[in-house]
Amino acid sequence: MPWEAIAAIFALGGCMNSVLAYSRNDQSRYPVVGARRSFPAASGVARIAGLGAMLLGGGIFFPAEVAAQGAPPPAPPVTVSEPLQREITEWDEYTGQFAAVDYVEIRARVSGYLQSIGFQDGEIVKKGDVLFQIDSRPFEIALASAQAQVKQAQAQLDLANVQLSRASELRQRDFVAASTYDQRNEEMRQAGAALETAQAAVRSAQLNIEFAHITAPITGRISRHEVSIGNLVTGGEGGQTTLLTTIVSLDPIYFYFDMSEADYLAYQRAVAAGKLKSTRDGSVTAQVKLADETDWGKHEGKLDFVDNQVDRGAGTIRARTVFPNPNYFVTPGQFGRLRLPGSEPYVATLIPDAALVTDQSRKIVMTVAADGTVVPKVVRPGPMADELGLRIIRDGLAPGDKVIINGLMRARPGAKVTPQPGKIEPATSAQTQPQRAG
Repeated sequence: MPWEAIAAIFALGGCMNSVLAYSRNDQSRYPVVGARRSFPAASGVARIAGLGAMLLGGGIFFPAEVAAQGAPPPAPPVTVSEPLQREITEWDEYTGQFAAVDYVEIRARVSGYLQSIGFQDGEIVKKGDVLFQIDSRPFEIALASAQAQVKQAQAQLDLANVQLSRASELRQRDFVAASTYDQRNEEMRQAGAALETAQAAVRSAQLNIEFAHITAPITGRISRHEVSIGNLVTGGEGGQTTLLTTIVSLDPIYFYFDMSEADYLAYQRAVAAGKLKSTRDGSVTAQVKLADETDWGKHEGKLDFVDNQVDRGAGTIRARTVFPNPNYFVTPGQFGRLRLPGSEPYVATLIPDAALVTDQSRKIVMTVAADGTVVPKVVRPGPMADELGLRIIRDGLAPGDKVIINGLMRARPGAKVTPQPGKIEPATSAQTQPQRAG
């Protein structure tokens, strides 16, 4: 581009010289009216110089721009910040299901026709409340008969005692044979046994009358009635008894979940090393949230049971936590999300998850040295601190490192950048508890 501009300037200069020469040679052919004006050669040279300056100023030739094109570009700006240091507790998360501490199927212990129902379907019942009434008149008749048998057996026993006493006196005088005395003695014992049998029949009849009044064995929420009034209810001790309804307790309430064998082993290692409390002594705190809840802490309980073996088919072990449910808000069968402490409180190094760069199987964080050079550092990331919105870095970063948190697309390892100070802010000001999915 500069050489073309120079050639154009010289060509234009030649044309101007030709014009000046022509005007000097043709003065005789064209007489001049009035005073003659002279155009010295110096004036033509000045005009050529002015034209050249105009062309240069018009953009045909830019020596400064050409020099600027050869200079290196300025270092791109990036935002840097030191990692955030925050005391946190890591938590492990699991999905599970609520279950009642007590679940009772209400069945009749005697057979008979259902006479009345003493509850509304789905209501809360107290222990001892009458739920069903079976017609007890047949059992009352059986009780009266058993009581009469008791009286009869008592009379026989009294007679046997009298006869035994008489036979004993006669035997002392040798007026009665020994066999007769033995017979009277046996009759007395038989009469005593008959009396006990009659008394047992009375107690059985009394129990049947009591069983005809079916009461709630626990406090809880009752289901719907399965049998309507007037139907025959089959009772007894066999397996064909009639199911009348069910009751579940609500306060407290269990939460069952399965943890993987790897998580269980990690807990065992941490307990053995003294880093965590034992999972079997009921001292581990647990938190649960329902499907529509976003915050933890509304429901807190304790881990109170871990099964005695790992499921060989699934590779998991069943565990259970217990939670208070005083207002009966949680219902057995609901699903929830539970978290257990996976560590004791400690000061963690936290950075935005977007500051992590994946390099094949490694995770890298771009940092800026004191001279503005981009220095990649291989790190070992931990779980997300979800409530903070930040990633835990277990190893690879120092508290004073300048981490690039914005402008990663402009940063290349070994290249120069212009660091601009920034600050890593948590998503919320509340204390976070990070989680690992389970």
